[in-house]
Amino acid sequence: MHAPAIMGITGRSGAGKTTLIERLLTVLGRRGVRVSTIKHAHHGFDIDRPGKDSWRHRAAGAREVLVASGTRWALLHEAPDGEAEPGLPELIGRMGPADLILVEGFRGAMPAAIEVYRPSLSQALSGAPSGALDGAGKGPLWPVTPQVLAVATDDAALALPPGIARLDLADAAAIGDFVMARARPWRPGAGAA
Repeated sequence: MHAPAIMGITGRSGAGKTTLIERLLTVLGRRGVRVSTIKHAHHGFDIDRPGKDSWRHRAAGAREVLVASGTRWALLHEAPDGEAEPGLPELIGRMGPADLILVEGFRGAMPAAIEVYRPSLSQALSGAPSGALDGAGKGPLWPVTPQVLAVATDDAALALPPGIARLDLADAAAIGDFVMARARPWRPGAGAA
């Protein structure tokens, strides 16, 4: 079994998590780090297209459909009604060997995470003062998410509590350094540390 290091990338919708992950994949890939990702979707999703053979197999009742070509493969698993959503440990166990897995979502299951937080965006979305928690839930996550070790932000003046590092959101190389230094090893069968 493989035991990759794990780092969560968390934040509110629209904060720039996916953009940061794309930039980290480029930076870390150039350093020779084998990086995989896991993205949690809050709603149903489909990577298949209606009418394609694989879609037709699933529509006809196949529990799993594996689609393969010379350049990639994908396994589509249909969860029967009542089947529990797989947890992060199960999903990591299904992945191939990697040095690092960046995880977007699964906030409560992460051993360590970086929050992407842009106060100006949060203020615009919620109407609340910059950095304030509000009823719309657009404030920062670090006050209620102990796994957050750092905040990647575009606000150099953002006040953070002791123990939470501030990272410049525009400096993917520095964030990559932080990830490599602070990602937590994943041990099969272990939950959040």
